[in-house]
Amino acid sequence: MQLLAQCRPGFESEAADEWTAKIARAKGNSQNAFEKESGYVVIDAKAPRDYYGKLHWKDLIFSKQWWIISATETLPNSDRLTPLLALAHKIRGEQDATSFSEVVFEYPDTNDGRQVTGFLSRFEPLLTEALERESLLDEETDGPRLMFFFASATQVYAGAATERSAPWPMGFPRLRFPSEAPSRSTLKLAEAFEAFLTPREQDLYLRSGMHAVDLGAAPGGWTWQLVSRGMIVEAIDNGPMKGAVLGHPSVRHLQVDGFRYRPQQTADWLVCDMVEQPSRIAALVLDWVKEDCARQCIFNLKLPMKARFTEVEQCLALLREGLDAAGIGARILARHLYHDREEITVYLRREGKSKKTSW
Repeated sequence: MQLLAQCRPGFESEAADEWTAKIARAKGNSQNAFEKESGYVVIDAKAPRDYYGKLHWKDLIFSKQWWIISATETLPNSDRLTPLLALAHKIRGEQDATSFSEVVFEYPDTNDGRQVTGFLSRFEPLLTEALERESLLDEETDGPRLMFFFASATQVYAGAATERSAPWPMGFPRLRFPSEAPSRSTLKLAEAFEAFLTPREQDLYLRSGMHAVDLGAAPGGWTWQLVSRGMIVEAIDNGPMKGAVLGHPSVRHLQVDGFRYRPQQTADWLVCDMVEQPSRIAALVLDWVKEDCARQCIFNLKLPMKARFTEVEQCLALLREGLDAAGIGARILARHLYHDREEITVYLRREGKSKKTSW
């Protein structure tokens, strides 16, 4: 079975290594094909068939999007509509579906890949209309999504995606930079909330009046994201805060060492975007959770230039093993977000009640 996985250009090797490790743990094997800086990997996987039904996009770190490839088509330069309609009929039959709930057009997130967007802007409405005319597309149904990945204007991978694939085209939510935020880093935390928390969890865990600690806060992009949601924030950084968070009544700026600081009561959130060795950040967050200093954490691990997947696995193992040894249950998710660069973002939620009193 072939899978298509999209990733950030330059991280094809990490995405491939992650798939190899996951499929091996499922007692399967795989071969991966990719070109450097292409932004996607094709995985030829041999694993127990029920494995694919269990795999969720939130289980993946370096793959922004994934789905099972049904066919690969080289389109003619003239009539591209007819072969794609034929593929849609074929995939509907494989899925035993009445119709598709949506048709999604994707492409590599590279300079070369984005050149196909001009063609797609003209072609998408034509294909969508044809799919509706042939009863292949009905937005009122709960059928699978029909996926077309245009590696180029003529080479297309086609398949179907369920709720186990990322819900957004290309695998990430589109976010606008808020002009009031002190830095663009605010989009990292905004995306992390979207990627890691369901809408219901956002209602539960991002409430006004909650208390948060932002380690490495300056100039205030992550602090602004928390304050904009009504939270009270302790911003920890020797550097200055800027813009809307400077002197904000909900922000207490402490110019102290982020590795030494601890709150007097359990914080609802710890967020951390400090530039430091990833193993040191992982150990710091582990100490915070073991000392009952925070209920939930979002933090970045800055990756080395080489052996990035190995470094990530070691950091996550440090967290899991440390929590297990302390008898602390936790949910841990990690993701290479769209707004990340040479880093990944990790979400940790402590399971069970905290011992310390609230603020």
